[in-house]
Amino acid sequence: MQNAQPRIMQGFSSSPKVGSPETRRGHFFIRGLLILAAFFVVGVLVWQGISAHGSPDPIQAHGNQTVAIFDIGVLVFREGLESILVLAAIVASMVGTNAVHRRPVAHGAGVGFLASISTWFIAAGIVSNLSESIPALDLQAGTGLLAVVVLLVVMNWFFHKVYWGGWIGMHNKRKKSLLDSAQDAEISSQRLLFGLGLLGFASVYREGFEVVLFLQSYNLQMGGNIVLGGTIIGLVLSGFVAVLTFVAHKRLPYRKMLVLTGIMLGFVLLVMVGEQAQEMQLAGWISTIKIDWLTGIVPDWMGVWFSIYPTIETLAAQLFAAFLVIGSYYMARRQTSGLRRKNIGVVASQQNPRVASSDELIAG
Repeated sequence: MQNAQPRIMQGFSSSPKVGSPETRRGHFFIRGLLILAAFFVVGVLVWQGISAHGSPDPIQAHGNQTVAIFDIGVLVFREGLESILVLAAIVASMVGTNAVHRRPVAHGAGVGFLASISTWFIAAGIVSNLSESIPALDLQAGTGLLAVVVLLVVMNWFFHKVYWGGWIGMHNKRKKSLLDSAQDAEISSQRLLFGLGLLGFASVYREGFEVVLFLQSYNLQMGGNIVLGGTIIGLVLSGFVAVLTFVAHKRLPYRKMLVLTGIMLGFVLLVMVGEQAQEMQLAGWISTIKIDWLTGIVPDWMGVWFSIYPTIETLAAQLFAAFLVIGSYYMARRQTSGLRRKNIGVVASQQNPRVASSDELIAG
């Protein structure tokens, strides 16, 4: 099973051969997304300049609605990509006579999506009830801190290999067990359908639950309309990728797309950490030490768009978040490279025992 996971990830995360039609279509898709994103950013800047004369007043409203919609859209899109990646790995071998098994997986995924929506209303109701007994600033600081923690988990820079490979490998192991048992007549058809449906449900609901937890902070601060707008953008982009994957059967560069959205989420994380630190300052959880010489340098729009404020606490929190993400990413790459070299050494030793013995003597 340890060797099965790299093969799974290679089949659904690695890009096709250079020069192939799949590669050209994948590059065209990525370029199209980048162009759309560039037009979106330019459009937002133009709209912002016309409607708010360059920068909205941070005193009138906390945070920027456009930035919030962008953050939510990126997160929902990335979670959608991960769900699609897992579902694609599950149904990859369901072809020919086994194609009928795709239906329960699809039904389970649909139930997982509906369950995510239901969880949203439950979580929003709980937070709304808490707002009646807990001061608003304290509740905003608490939900914002939860959102930052969830975002760190979603980015999973340090655990990206386990997060993708292990999660997909577990689903494929369970699927293989169900199908093998069905062929041996060890389980009923009803149990087989339920098991496959449960795989589809878990693939979607896990990501949906993370999104629900993350969005509580935005819902509390800016209302449901902002959350709905960003969620719709993320779902539309995810639906587009899903159609290409499951209807048009296009082989997309999932890994590159996940890395690209991960970089975008890194930017979102820095904004959220700065905003969260300011929330904690307003709630009295931490102190506020202003940097006088930065006060005249950092304009108001930097706080509105990027949550950069001239205080020691907010800047230190953002620097720590950047160090944590970048450092853990390179640590993960180092561990992955070490594991790859170890696997190559094992293969070489199996093919040439004399080389292995020589290496052992040198190491000794």
